[in-house]
Amino acid sequence: MLFFRPSAGKNFHWLMMSIGLVVSAVVSTTAIAYVKKSPSNTKNAANNAQTIPNNVVIDKVFVDKSKRTLQLLSNDKMITSYHIALGDSPAGHKQQQGDERTPVGSYKLDYKNEKSKFYRSIHISYSNAADKVHAKKLGVSPGGDIMIHGQKNGFGHLASVTQQRTWTDGCIAVTNDEMDQIMEAVEIGTAIEIIE
Repeated sequence: MLFFRPSAGKNFHWLMMSIGLVVSAVVSTTAIAYVKKSPSNTKNAANNAQTIPNNVVIDKVFVDKSKRTLQLLSNDKMITSYHIALGDSPAGHKQQQGDERTPVGSYKLDYKNEKSKFYRSIHISYSNAADKVHAKKLGVSPGGDIMIHGQKNGFGHLASVTQQRTWTDGCIAVTNDEMDQIMEAVEIGTAIEIIE
């Protein structure tokens, strides 16, 4: 017959907790290594390494919501492409404030924000006159503050995970390195076309 002393029970408890922590650390490390080696992250790493020649003028930004891509164009020629994350309700044109949709249509990139709560951002000129008329008919606010931006400040290291899901409130998100490239290449006033 086995008898456990009270101190033996405590030791067993601490042993089990230690084993649990070690298993959690191994699983987390394995998951991070898997995400870093996945094909989509290899594609993003290639984009990060790609530089845009200084003599190329980006005259249009083209976003395909269904393909989750943002392309920088010069004279209708694609210069580079980025994988994007959208809002939690990505399908369809933005109807109102809070619907977490990215608008569909032709807009302008009208200002840059270096003091965003996300890593750098460029504002999209949504809502235009047609958007406002449509929202008024629905009796709602069309919303605004739709941006191309990097990761939430302080969380850039999680981009390999966040960029695989829908997480914005209707904005278009890229990695921080990609946002640096976009900010450098795109001038205020550049056209942006967003399609479904």
